[in-house]
Amino acid sequence: MSADDAGARAGRTVYRIRWLPGTDRLHASCFCGAEREFEDPVALWDWLLGHPEGHRPRPVEAHDSPAPAAALV
Repeated sequence: MSADDAGARAGRTVYRIRWLPGTDRLHASCFCGAEREFEDPVALWDWLLGHPEGHRPRPVEAHDSPAPAAALV
């Protein structure tokens, strides 16, 4: 869990919107991992609440370590 996720309960739908200082842009993060920048807050909320339309989540990182034996059963 990152510092940005502090206070968020596991399994909950969490949206993050951050203003990018020095710009008129907003950075939106969806609970699925998709991220995008907007100038229009209405377009931002349409994108977030229109899930999964237009969302492209970040790729899942591959783990090099083998799975625990219990997970193989």
